[in-house]
Amino acid sequence: MSTETTLIEICNLTKAQYPQIKELMDEAYPGLGGAWPSHTIYRLIDQFPEGQLGIVDDGKIVGIALSVQVDYGRFSNPHTYEDIVDGHDRVYSDENGDAMYGLDVVIAASHRGMRLGRRLYDARKELCRQYNLRAILAGGRIPQYHNYRDTLSPTEYIEKVDKKEIYDPILSFQLSNDFQVKRLLKKYLPEDQESVGYATLLEWNNIMYEPTDTVLESTKSVVRVGAVQWQMRCVESVEELLKQVEYFVDTVSDYQCDFILFPEFFNAPLMGLGPQTNQTEAIRFLAEYTDTFKEAMSRMAVEYNANIITGSMPLAENDNIYNVTYLCHRSGKIDEQRKIHITPHEQNDWVIQGGDRIAVFETDAGRVGIQICYDVEFPELTRIQAKQGLDILFVPFWTDTKNSYLRVRHCAQARAIENECYVVIAGSVGNLPEVESLDVQYAQSAVLTPSDFPFPHDATLNEATPNTEMLLFSDLDMDKLKILHSEGTVRNLKDRREDMYDVILKNSLPED
Repeated sequence: MSTETTLIEICNLTKAQYPQIKELMDEAYPGLGGAWPSHTIYRLIDQFPEGQLGIVDDGKIVGIALSVQVDYGRFSNPHTYEDIVDGHDRVYSDENGDAMYGLDVVIAASHRGMRLGRRLYDARKELCRQYNLRAILAGGRIPQYHNYRDTLSPTEYIEKVDKKEIYDPILSFQLSNDFQVKRLLKKYLPEDQESVGYATLLEWNNIMYEPTDTVLESTKSVVRVGAVQWQMRCVESVEELLKQVEYFVDTVSDYQCDFILFPEFFNAPLMGLGPQTNQTEAIRFLAEYTDTFKEAMSRMAVEYNANIITGSMPLAENDNIYNVTYLCHRSGKIDEQRKIHITPHEQNDWVIQGGDRIAVFETDAGRVGIQICYDVEFPELTRIQAKQGLDILFVPFWTDTKNSYLRVRHCAQARAIENECYVVIAGSVGNLPEVESLDVQYAQSAVLTPSDFPFPHDATLNEATPNTEMLLFSDLDMDKLKILHSEGTVRNLKDRREDMYDVILKNSLPED
């Protein structure tokens, strides 16, 4: 047909369109009894009007997709066609069902090859999301199987279709639309001689599905983060520096942020208050204040109703020094993450030891991980966290030069792409000549994203002005991550070849 005259529209079917629906189904199913009687179509339209979709070309029905609501627990298990449609062609839709069941999809012979079937499938998926239904289920015929029944079992046939070694007009199409074969259905439609009575139980999972919860239990779909690009400045006391911290917490909380991120070693100016004569003494002097900052920032998290990632601080434990960050939840809970990989400067001048645990923390605004500066340059850590369901990775950093900063920035960007997560980085700026090895800073804090159509073209959601004290606010759309995991242009997590390689955490210690 000529595409110059097409006026394609999607509509909800009406009873007045039954004669056209009948003509379409008679053409598609000459060997299976043709169209359903009018009372069947009318019942579908009465019970689930939004689920009965049509494609109209210049006023004529050229495609249909029929659906009902069903109970997922019942129809995600073995069943037959008669469980959906009884012997009198009566179809029942369960208005309390938590899944859609796809019935017939028919495209007129004159309009095949125009990808109209895909358009109907996309409309079904959108309806499933709008209704907050768990999945779309379907019993899919395998009409080419009769040609292979003497040489292949049904399971072998399905595997070859999946590998594109055999083309099946129904199953190949469904697989290309992100449906997964859950099981083989025997005697699904015994009179279907082409399929030899077999069918596939297909499922498309609605990754946006949220079980019915109370408002307090529901998961946030948009998470607001605030990153502090911190100015290093001389202070006269611990109280003065804590007042500066609280100023930023207060300001960021005014914007209803769910998370506040401070940089690595943001409280280093306190080293200028001690009598120490070398860097090893200086870092141990700073460690004396870590409990004070942890407790104060935990109090702020509760009072200002924001989860605080406390940058990082030195922790003295059993005569060792660790570089540690705390996640102070607004509930009052405190989680700890130690830096795993220690830079030569930290090892040689501060004698800092590396931690031995990496974790993903459950929060009221998603699953988050923290990697301190150098750690983000090691992709294995983020992959381990991604396998635990990481949504947001926070990276407090301290870098002195632009090339040091770019190592952190570029690696953080790679982690966001590889692991399909958001990455928030925050560093410090300014000069601190009174503290040895901390006399200069370079930072450009940023919020980084995966690289795909739902995200910014340069995979950077927001970034600060370089070397300027400021706050950075960003809204992270968690639904975009869900869609990316399942329907992205590429799917870095799903397409990993774990039959060839894996990343595992060796000698992990049990949690306290």
